[in-house]
Amino acid sequence: MSMITERPVSNSAGKPPVRKAAEAPAVGRRDVRAVVSAYVTLTKPRIVELLLVTTVPAMMLADGGLPSLWLMAVVLVGGSLAAGAASVINCYIDRDIDQLMRRTKRRPLPAHTVSPRSALIFGLVLATVSVALMVAFTNLLAAGLTLAAIVYYDVVYTLWLKRTTTANTFWGGACGAAPVLIGWAAVTGSLAPAAWALFAVVFFWQMPHFYPLAMKYKDDYARAGIPMLPVVASARRVNTEIIAFAWLTVASSLAVWPLGMSAIYGVPAVVVGAIFVVEAHKLARRVSRGQAVKPMRLFHWSTTYLTILFAAVALDALI
Repeated sequence: MSMITERPVSNSAGKPPVRKAAEAPAVGRRDVRAVVSAYVTLTKPRIVELLLVTTVPAMMLADGGLPSLWLMAVVLVGGSLAAGAASVINCYIDRDIDQLMRRTKRRPLPAHTVSPRSALIFGLVLATVSVALMVAFTNLLAAGLTLAAIVYYDVVYTLWLKRTTTANTFWGGACGAAPVLIGWAAVTGSLAPAAWALFAVVFFWQMPHFYPLAMKYKDDYARAGIPMLPVVASARRVNTEIIAFAWLTVASSLAVWPLGMSAIYGVPAVVVGAIFVVEAHKLARRVSRGQAVKPMRLFHWSTTYLTILFAAVALDALI
């Protein structure tokens, strides 16, 4: 809907100021930008960005160098659309709980910026286009993994696991790690041990990455009735899992080293892995001592850790 604003204009005759309508097209353009922004927000671009950080290096390692730019472009576009589709459908399914949480109540569906029907259609279109691209320009294994990741995230995780079990983050981790396998499969048409080792890195990484966020928004999840581990378990249990999965993440990263990698990858993996584990232990120590927890410190560092690790994968593959 186009809105018209008015502003006072001086009158040389000394009469009361006349109010002049501002140009409607400018307002219309703002409305269009707002709608486009709302649809983009539904795709959760920051999550898409993080997934792509793991996809490209996996493709480079699978190729032993730099894959064709065409293939990389197809996988990046298809992967972005697939991740966006999964997020949009997730927002559609979770619209009932999103309106109860302070962190999510301003999302387009709870805010009524986009209708549920429009969001669902948008998500399904993105999913269809993404899988079609993968089928047409990569191979059936990569396309099948792409479809499976979307279905698993929205049907298995969002509809079922997220609302019923404290292990939801663990079992949902397969979705976040899937881009590694998809990128590898797009290059080779198969899956090698190194692909599964990188998959394990991202899979285990998601617990020490997400649990600090769930700790910060514990009350939000409790209000929505979502059994995230920090909501229903003791702080000691949460700390134990964060530390255990941080160690498993680093162990998985080191398991990649003998699978065709050099010290170009291995040394950074050891250094950033050590920092990652130390940060996990620091968080647990602050909780046990009753100090200010600051869980987002580990959350942000975990993102930096994954970025550096996969940058090392890419650099090793190139050199």
